Amino acid sequence: MARSLDPLVVGRVIGDVVDMFNLVTEFTVRYGNKHVANGCDIKPSASASKPRVQILAPPLSSNLYTLVMVDPDAPSPSEPKYREWLHWIVVDIPEGSDATQGKELVPYRGPQPPTGIHRYVFVLFKQKNGAVMAGTRPPDARNNFRTRLFAAENDLGLPVAAVYFNSQKEISVRKR
Repeated sequence: MARSLDPLVVGRVIGDVVDMFNLVTEFTVRYGNKHVANGCDIKPSASASKPRVQILAPPLSSNLYTLVMVDPDAPSPSEPKYREWLHWIVVDIPEGSDATQGKELVPYRGPQPPTGIHRYVFVLFKQKNGAVMAGTRPPDARNNFRTRLFAAENDLGLPVAAVYFNSQKEISVRKR
């Protein structure tokens, strides 16, 4: 399974956003019919609405998960002074279901990269002992969010899965 972490290392998700971890849970992220795979390209217009995030496991346990989505390249990959820009947090997602079954702690905000190619990272954490996080306070701001710090403050430990896609500003065509 370590081989499937390679794209996260090459894409600098491990290092810039999270520390090395073991993949122990599978999940899928889809924008419409577009499946998010590590390093794939998705236009901002195609990712403006919330994706469907499915935790792939039989819904037989009381395990709950937290999903965090960030942009570590804000405002630009060459000068990420707002690293990480928070796009979404959903807590208390039951195992075997999708993110709509959890509690949205921070509302979804789609990618709007101003310049350069940005990475948009989904990080999944398993909540310890099925603990409910409904009382968790949302961060004060979206800029300079720290996934590692959020995980530590909420006793989430290391991630159990992650995936990312790339996106860049779309060129608008003006009609004369």
